[in-house]
Amino acid sequence: MMGARMNGEKPKQLKRTLARLFKYIGTNRSLLFGVLFATLCVTVADLMGPALQGAAINTIVYNEITGKITVDFDTLWKLLVSMGVIYLFSSAFGYLQSFISTKLSQSTVFMLRRDLFKKISRLPIKYTDTHSHGDIMSRMTNDVENVSNTISQSVASLMSSLLTLIGAFTMMLRYSWQLTLIAIVTIPLTIFVSSYLAKFMRKYYKRQQQLLGELNGKTEEMVTGYKTVMAYGREKAAIEDFAKTSEEYKRVGIKARTLGGLMGPVMNVIGNLQYLLLATAGGLFALKGMLRIGDIQSVLQYSKKFTRPVNEIANQYAQILTALAGAERIFDMLDTEDEIDAGTVRMPEEKVIGNVRFENVHFSYVPEKPVLKGLDLSVKPGQKIAIVGATGSGKTTIVNLLTRFYETDSGVITLDGVDIRDIPKDDLRGCIGMVLQDTVLFADTIESNIRMGKSEATHEELCAAAAVAHADDFIERLPEGYQAVLSEGGSNLSQGQRQLLSIARAVLNDPKILILDEATSSVDTRTEKHIQDALNSLMEGRTAIIIAHRLSTIIDSDVIVVISEGRVAESGTHDELLAAGGEYAKLYRNQYAGIET
Repeated sequence: MMGARMNGEKPKQLKRTLARLFKYIGTNRSLLFGVLFATLCVTVADLMGPALQGAAINTIVYNEITGKITVDFDTLWKLLVSMGVIYLFSSAFGYLQSFISTKLSQSTVFMLRRDLFKKISRLPIKYTDTHSHGDIMSRMTNDVENVSNTISQSVASLMSSLLTLIGAFTMMLRYSWQLTLIAIVTIPLTIFVSSYLAKFMRKYYKRQQQLLGELNGKTEEMVTGYKTVMAYGREKAAIEDFAKTSEEYKRVGIKARTLGGLMGPVMNVIGNLQYLLLATAGGLFALKGMLRIGDIQSVLQYSKKFTRPVNEIANQYAQILTALAGAERIFDMLDTEDEIDAGTVRMPEEKVIGNVRFENVHFSYVPEKPVLKGLDLSVKPGQKIAIVGATGSGKTTIVNLLTRFYETDSGVITLDGVDIRDIPKDDLRGCIGMVLQDTVLFADTIESNIRMGKSEATHEELCAAAAVAHADDFIERLPEGYQAVLSEGGSNLSQGQRQLLSIARAVLNDPKILILDEATSSVDTRTEKHIQDALNSLMEGRTAIIIAHRLSTIIDSDVIVVISEGRVAESGTHDELLAAGGEYAKLYRNQYAGIET
């Protein structure tokens, strides 16, 4: 499996990722030009050093006739002062370069994070259902942070390397074209070795980022499902599963770092070989009077500067590849097709009547494994309809399709005679209130969590909604009341209290269509009675679709629909279905006889 992933890595994908990343960087043109200007100043100052040092050495002259050494102190002092000024100049612009690079990095990362967060709000539900939440978080944090560090450290470095290569090559030519030729002889070897190692490194760094996402996912599952893991004694299994992925991450990381660590020493060997060849040739040229000692010193220093950019890139290559692997994962997520919304038929909530129809609807989450197989279902305005059936029969799928969290494979769902695919999703979902089995609460105040049902609601309306849902009693007992801040997921409340807040949210929304998916499954019998009374009042005059396993909660429904194998098996009132002795009667008898269905 891992090999298949690695072999899929193609240079074209790397080039595309680089192009897109530089497009983001290029958005901040003023900062990019600022980095370029500061880098140019630093590089020019750096390149002047060897020339001035060589000139300083050449002020020391040996007179073969007199056998004395003479020094041109006036010229020497001028050169030393010039070098001091240039080094100060280089340091000042080096600081400016670092400052602007950091600003460029943070600005680019800000845009990446912003686009990623916007993308999450447009992703189809299918994406979040099929991807680990930890992996999504890893893209938002680890991958973005790797890109940030690389931009901050490598953009200016790459610019400096390119300018230094050109500058050092030009300066060497000024002194000796023969020595310059010797210097560039090693370049093909450098390119070959770095390309060969990079080919293997790239696939390991990409796999490492994928595994990091998996580790984050497993960590999140352990934290969120901690009580379940403990209750079933699955600690050892969870640890072993995490250790298995962690072991692979370690193994891939060692391979990546080993290859990355090999790059620097190999480049140093090639650089030292070049230096040895230049020093030998330079010495021969000096003996023949073709070059002065100071000039040879300058050429040797320029040769170091000529190879230094290659070595710096080699040393940073591991970090660059990690960032590119992260950037590729970021762009993969950004390229995911947005949630489709081609609706143009506006349907304000006040105009909705609440007539819902499913006509020959087919749907499957996974191809070749259909969940709904030609479902026909009609819900009249103001009707209270209950949907029952075995686990996996497609009850919750009906809700997912009605709210357009998923799209049908075939067939039509209509609201007041209009195909829901023609209705903008905001309009469609705006007229639907939902109370689900899994309550989602945010790390904010109780008031803010309830207000999600209607952001413009007054405090009085909010309190009234809480009272209808029987949530006001426990809220008012809290020291901060409605301003009490919830922990992540509302973990500082009981499951029943969280459900009450979810119901209060739906009450405040005052929807035309109400969906209750196991809405009272997490509360005790006494609380269920209060909630059921509140929901009965709320459902008056509204189209209500109830999904429940506890058949006692749906006995008074206008219609009870039994779903079996993706179709409507039977429908009718409670008494009618019991009298028919079919699937519903079997479910009812088994439930109240304590027999597992």
